[in-house]
Amino acid sequence: MEKADISELKDFLIGNAQDFDAMTGCTAIIAPEGAFCGVDVRGGSPGTRDTDALDPINNRRVVHAVLLSGGSAYGLDAAGGLMRLLEEKHIGRDMGVTVVPNVCSAILFDLGVGKSDVRPDAAMGRAAGESAFRREPFRSGNFGVGTGATVGKCNGPKNAMKGGVGAAAYRNGDLLVGAVFAVNCVGDVLERGETVAGAREDGSLAFASSERLMLMREPPKEAGVGGNTVIGCIITNAALNKAQAKRLAGQGHNAIARAIRPAHSIADGDTVFAMCSGKVPAFQDAVSILAAHAAEAAILDAVKNAETYGSYMSYRERLERLK
Repeated sequence: MEKADISELKDFLIGNAQDFDAMTGCTAIIAPEGAFCGVDVRGGSPGTRDTDALDPINNRRVVHAVLLSGGSAYGLDAAGGLMRLLEEKHIGRDMGVTVVPNVCSAILFDLGVGKSDVRPDAAMGRAAGESAFRREPFRSGNFGVGTGATVGKCNGPKNAMKGGVGAAAYRNGDLLVGAVFAVNCVGDVLERGETVAGAREDGSLAFASSERLMLMREPPKEAGVGGNTVIGCIITNAALNKAQAKRLAGQGHNAIARAIRPAHSIADGDTVFAMCSGKVPAFQDAVSILAAHAAEAAILDAVKNAETYGSYMSYRERLERLK
């Protein structure tokens, strides 16, 4: 197993679009030839679009795109713009009179960070798709769906930190597995068991421990609990079927459990998709191992590349202030 670049997964296109004034955005992951897709929802407050069709018992052979969006439930509108772009490029199910792209989506809550009345819409969803087709280099941190993401909100927004979007990939022989994740969790982000971003003690650089705060008391209303969520997409060239893709999406949650504490809380809408282009024969567990490593690395990539916004201190600023 070795690290790879997310751009090496040539069957997929990834694009960001964002509004830095409103602090919101969306990220498109496109499979022009279609990909077998599964989803696994484990958070208690999810917001999704067209995920029932991904059940292996249902009649949906492939998916052409997954859109990860800010804007809470309003952000689900962005998928419509991406659909129309794909239709114009004749990507989708051929229905005779037109093609119908299969586009699934999941959202996170970022309305409390920038402008609450500006959300990703059809125009922004289209812009994310256009960025993907231009093959623009992926940018981590305050971009795309991660533009307004924040973490560690159990001790109020003044003691929270900045989240973001990140990507990572791993290779094992011809097998490639990547991950794109947006980190907007109520809890803390950890690397090898040590907190790197999360709830801080009042007016301090020291971490407060979100788990400890939750055990002591219910988080304050101003903490934004109920407006959180980690959403992501595993992408791979592995030849997995629809049922196996669903299981792979579930394995992606292993990364959330490793890197975020507490994971899958009632206030999070944690959702993971998995898209498989079907080019390389692979053992399911081998793909799952790479997926968990890629997703964990993507979560850390998101936080470590975030930039401070308002009272939401970044990982980098905290390190600088500790010197």
